Formats: sequence, structure tokens, C-alpha cells
Amino acid sequence: MSATAPDRSAALPEAETPDPLRVWFRFIRLNRRVTAAMGAELRGLGLSIPQFDVLSTLTEREGATQQDLAARLYVTKGNVSGLVDRLVEAGWVERRAIPGDRRSHALHLTRAGADLAARGIAAQKAYVARTLGRLAPEDIAGFERLVLRWRDVAREDAAAPRG
Repeated sequence: MSATAPDRSAALPEAETPDPLRVWFRFIRLNRRVTAAMGAELRGLGLSIPQFDVLSTLTEREGATQQDLAARLYVTKGNVSGLVDRLVEAGWVERRAIPGDRRSHALHLTRAGADLAARGIAAQKAYVARTLGRLAPEDIAGFERLVLRWRDVAREDAAAPRG
């Protein structure tokens, strides 16, 4: 929202109840918008979003296996396998043997991979500061509470038996 754009967030009449489906669609469109913007930032660094996801995850979980990454990124082990192969070929990730486990390898960032991940994280922080960071702290806190509550409800729904 620019300084001259009208604030549409307060456009709902006080008595009108928001439609959850409409909110869902707005949330999905916002997700697509910010994902596209972040994808463009990362492309400027020579990275795709999936590549950045792996590199940034390895900054937090150095030594993770491909199976760990797949679970963390909500993708299949097969998807991670090809992606890691390409990251190894690019010189950004290396596989190291795990003593006592001949089937799995620990994944580690190379110096070049760690530097690239740091640049990607810096780009992400800058984008968040330019967008979400412009909201009032109490709005961000409220948004976080809603997102966490929605996450909890989604987890409950996923665990509920279907008949």
C-alpha cells in the first residue's frame, strides 16, 4: 500500500461479518503476490525458491538428511533428491557420510552455499521489512496470533478422523 492508496482494510462495515472463504481467497492471493516478489529477488541472486528453501533450512539444520529436508519442506524425498543433486553440482551443498548409516548422508553447506544462503536471507529480511514491517507492531502481533491459531485448527483438522 502506497502512502496515497486508500486503506481498504477498514472498509468493512462494523456489523458485517467477514466471509471466511473471501478471506481465504485474499490470503491465497497475497501468498502468491509475496511468493512472486520473493522469487524475483532470489532470481537476482541466481536462486530459485526451492533452492533457497534448502539452503536456508540447512543454515538452521546443518547435517540434515534428505529425508529430514523433505519432511521440513513438505515435499517428497524424490523432489529433494534431485534438488540436492543440483545444489551439490553447483558447489553449494556437500553430502557427508553418516557413521553407521550407509544409506543416508548428512547435508552441509559449502562456504559458497552459506554465503549465498546469507544473501538470500538478507533479501528476504529486506522484503519483509519493506512490506509486513510497515504495519503497526500491534497489527503484526495480532496477525501472528491469528496465523498460529489457524495453524492449530488446521492441525486439528488434519488429525480428525474422516468418516
